[in-house]
Amino acid sequence: MELPKHPHHSLFIFVFGLVLVFPSALSWKDAVTHVHQFVIQEASVKRLCKTQHVMTVNGMYPGPTLEIKNGDTLSVKVINKGKYNVTIHWHGVRQMRTGWADGPEFVTQCPIRPGGSYTYRFTVRGQEGTLWWHAHSSWLRATVYGALLIQPREGTNFPFAKPDRQSTLLLGEWWNANPVDVVREATRTGAAPNISDAYTINGQPGDLYNCSTQDTVVVPISSGETNLLRVVNSAMNQPLFFTIANHKFTVVGADASYVKPFTTSVLMLGPGQTTDVLISGDQPAGRYYMAARAYQSAQNAPFDNTTTTAILEYKSAACSSGNSSCSLTNPIMPRLPAFNDTPTVTAFSTSFRSRERALVPAQIDESLFFTVGLGLNNCPPNFNGTRFTASMNNVSFSLPSNFSLLQAHIQGIRGVFTSDFPAAPPRVFDYTGNVSRSLWQPATGTKLYRLKYGSRVQVVLQDTSIVTPENHPIHLHGYDFYIIAEGFGNYNPKTDSSKFNLVDPPLRNTAAVPVGGWAVIRFVADNPGVWLMHCHLDVHITWGLAMAFLVEDGVGKLEAIEPPPEDLPICS
Repeated sequence: MELPKHPHHSLFIFVFGLVLVFPSALSWKDAVTHVHQFVIQEASVKRLCKTQHVMTVNGMYPGPTLEIKNGDTLSVKVINKGKYNVTIHWHGVRQMRTGWADGPEFVTQCPIRPGGSYTYRFTVRGQEGTLWWHAHSSWLRATVYGALLIQPREGTNFPFAKPDRQSTLLLGEWWNANPVDVVREATRTGAAPNISDAYTINGQPGDLYNCSTQDTVVVPISSGETNLLRVVNSAMNQPLFFTIANHKFTVVGADASYVKPFTTSVLMLGPGQTTDVLISGDQPAGRYYMAARAYQSAQNAPFDNTTTTAILEYKSAACSSGNSSCSLTNPIMPRLPAFNDTPTVTAFSTSFRSRERALVPAQIDESLFFTVGLGLNNCPPNFNGTRFTASMNNVSFSLPSNFSLLQAHIQGIRGVFTSDFPAAPPRVFDYTGNVSRSLWQPATGTKLYRLKYGSRVQVVLQDTSIVTPENHPIHLHGYDFYIIAEGFGNYNPKTDSSKFNLVDPPLRNTAAVPVGGWAVIRFVADNPGVWLMHCHLDVHITWGLAMAFLVEDGVGKLEAIEPPPEDLPICS
């Protein structure tokens, strides 16, 4: 089947399929339930002069944008008409007591087999801004993803002047190959997977690539307008810089939480992160490139060094895309930071503050220290040399295949996982120094860390220089957390605790742990279930850079996970 074209290559991706809206029994006034149908199916997509057959939702690449209000409920029936197992993760949604709808394969559910279906049902409450959804099976999320926009609750407004227009920008990665084949080949050889052939904005590579100019995304703006841009890094393996020629951003939100506004000329988003910004139509009417390219912190590692573009076009410009009577003027190109510009990344990431005083836990019940990084496995028989691996606290995470972790926990099935994930690395060493090769090979296991309901948790996330130091976007399912500090080198509890911001730290669901450095996060374990924490560079989670928290039920029904849905997929 051919991919449907979007009229005028618009920013907005309209939802195909069944969409119903009707009143909900929720306690919040005017909340509604939105019913959607996602059909996972193969479609032919032509990019970079070549046609690929890729998995999509409803034949769309990227997939449908879902738009709701704070307090609304989503009910999305996923029908798998593709050839691979699939699940859908609702990235950043708290999923309070609805862990069965979270989506990571073999963590909260078994996959939806070809020919099967499953309905994800959950309420989004207390979150406003931009989140997104994506496949959480193999590398299907390379093409199976879309935006989830959460508008202010009925009767309330943005904490800033209402924008004249809202536009969504999904930054992605494209391979001239089937992404599943790319990761399978890497798994077979033990080497790093092939790098992507292009980056994309809303699925289009832009003017700087072959066979791409006619489909470059155009974002409209009028002189004097203030527009809200919702930027999502949906790329598989690459943190990205993003900027617009001659325009500044006022950052107002991140990961569906409002922040104290600050001004910047460049954004950096790790995979999984979202940033909401205001831009003003305060430049001479014309056409300006919006551009994204790699932030590459891992030394000597190959990466895609190309640049994707879209066009910010003033509607009053003499020659706009809607006016075919004249030749279009060439857009102005912005300056992007150097690929390894860590100081710019640091200045940006440390500018985030919560808009209001934050409810940061001041006292801690669980003080955890997790190393995050790469490794090498001495190969088993039939392989030569070594294979890449990755771990947290020297444990390379292995997913089960017969049951999901949540199912095993709720049903008391033994032998699926253990609850002995270490609270600290088994050996203390110079984490960011010259690490002995004897520490490069982690153990493999399916180890969870058990938390009592309501416990106040602090986690130090420490990068290591094993193989190479790198900026790791660490994502925690089922929770937002406060990033109370970050820095470089080895975390020192005696001196670095003085840097803690316990007043207005940002609330995020994905923390970009600095290259050769550390970040400290805090949260309250108020959501029972099994929650994956992992690096959102998919190559790293494939290698095992993950763990999971098992949060016990509290007291009574409202502090316990809901029963599993009747249509929950079973493993077979």
